[in-house]
Amino acid sequence: MEFCPSCGNMLGYEKPNLGHPSRLCCPTCPYVCNIESMVKIKRKQALVRKKIEPVITLDDMNNGPKTEVPCPRCSHGEATFTQVQIRSADEPATIFYSCLNDKCNHIWRED
Repeated sequence: MEFCPSCGNMLGYEKPNLGHPSRLCCPTCPYVCNIESMVKIKRKQALVRKKIEPVITLDDMNNGPKTEVPCPRCSHGEATFTQVQIRSADEPATIFYSCLNDKCNHIWRED
């Protein structure tokens, strides 16, 4: 994508016609930029994925408030919970539960 240096609008592609080469032209002002037949890539840059850090850590889940709710995996009757506003403000918050059974530690959510 290229943008017009004078007005900032996105330039449109114009096919070669009647002797003029392919070019990029601005739809609002008279700016025109001819496209060379051989486009040179100036540099290549490898993209590296960033490590995603969790919003709620396991320590936050284990030290949170407790409630009596059965775990769907092991049926243990106690879990900790955290409420997070995932969607827009007019929607209810999402509740994340963490099972307090040391062998299970299952995390599930309730929308």
